[in-house]
Amino acid sequence: MIKLKVKYIGKREKDVPNSYKIFMDVLPGKVYDVLSIEDGWYRLIDESGEDYLYPPEKFVEVVAEDAQDVRRAV
Repeated sequence: MIKLKVKYIGKREKDVPNSYKIFMDVLPGKVYDVLSIEDGWYRLIDESGEDYLYPPEKFVEVVAEDAQDVRRAV
């Protein structure tokens, strides 16, 4: 089974000026499993351990059959 994985390409929230902050608890360069896609946004479990929707423009898709394939592709 092929699972969709995405890598966060945005900045850490602390590196973004206050006027542009949107709470995003994800780490730059980290690959996350996509649980679902809802209205074009990715639902994933972030660093808080909870699942939230994130905008796709902050991620690049990595498709792999298993985690080892992702590590080679990144």
